[in-house]
Amino acid sequence: MPTRNVVLTERQEELLETLVKSGRYQNASEVLRDGLRLVEQREAEDAGKLKALRAAARAGVGALDRGEFREFGNIEELQVYLNDLSERVISRTAE
Repeated sequence: MPTRNVVLTERQEELLETLVKSGRYQNASEVLRDGLRLVEQREAEDAGKLKALRAAARAGVGALDRGEFREFGNIEELQVYLNDLSERVISRTAE
């Protein structure tokens, strides 16, 4: 396994030492490897979210292209529409 030199802030060094002293990790390398696993996991989750957002954007643009949208003259009309929609959804889930 390659050796790396890493510059840590004072706070990061204190955290690293605290985690090792707690016995949760045997050494600094274990702490850093666990941290990198978390970064890797977060990156994968972010990539999944981005993929879903892109798909939703494509679906939304497609709906616009097909004329599947509503226009509202003012905020009150939008609020009435959203309240009605919410009530319909709630009544369906209650059945």
